[in-house]
Amino acid sequence: MILRAATEADRGAIWEILRPVFRAGDTYTVDPDISEADALAFWCDPKARVFVAEEDGIVGTYYIRPNKDGGGAHVCNCGYVTAPAAQGRGVARAMLAHSLETARAMGFRAMQYNFVVATNARAIATWERAGFSVVGRLPGAFFSPAHGYVDALVMFKELVDGT
Repeated sequence: MILRAATEADRGAIWEILRPVFRAGDTYTVDPDISEADALAFWCDPKARVFVAEEDGIVGTYYIRPNKDGGGAHVCNCGYVTAPAAQGRGVARAMLAHSLETARAMGFRAMQYNFVVATNARAIATWERAGFSVVGRLPGAFFSPAHGYVDALVMFKELVDGT
């Protein structure tokens, strides 16, 4: 699998990966009816660096950006999406490892996930295996089409001092 910076030419493939995940409405806080243009504007925010995972085509994408501006800019935030047909093949783990390496190279001191839907057990297990801790719980903060109101988690990992 190759992980590389996304290019303008990748935008169509990125949308094809984002579309079913966003339409499902069960992991991201975006309108399930989001347009392609708005989805790509969200994912490819000017403050973000966007990457794709390739293995016989683009099978995943992630972004990395400062979590906040000013005094919070030393903490990054990432979002990851794996193509449905590529799930269970290690794409998310590869993107996570790449993002941790990239974050350190960019000088970030920590990585924070602001809103991990508590029913997203596969992602939570992946992040916890990588050393992330749940540092906050937002009761009933997400409406899941399948589960109703569920908690959202804040997950955090320090990136300094060899962690």
